[in-house]
Amino acid sequence: MESDGQLPLYDLVAVRLKEAHAAVRALQVPDDVRAALSRRLLAVTAVAKHDLAGAARRLERLVQDIEAGNGLFPGEREDRRADRSA
Repeated sequence: MESDGQLPLYDLVAVRLKEAHAAVRALQVPDDVRAALSRRLLAVTAVAKHDLAGAARRLERLVQDIEAGNGLFPGEREDRRADRSA
């Protein structure tokens, strides 16, 4: 890894991803919800390979959603999108 000045951000994203994975494992939710959250975590991991700052933002939104319980059940995300467009 080159010394690009982003090492602290790499460390932060790595730690937050690990915490987010643990949080998803600990949730008492149906398997389809856990799978959807795991896919979101994988997407953040993929983004981190080419846009570290973007991955950090996406990860923060995901963690906030998990902590608030937003979008954890099927249909909630669609309901929120509909609310915003109205």
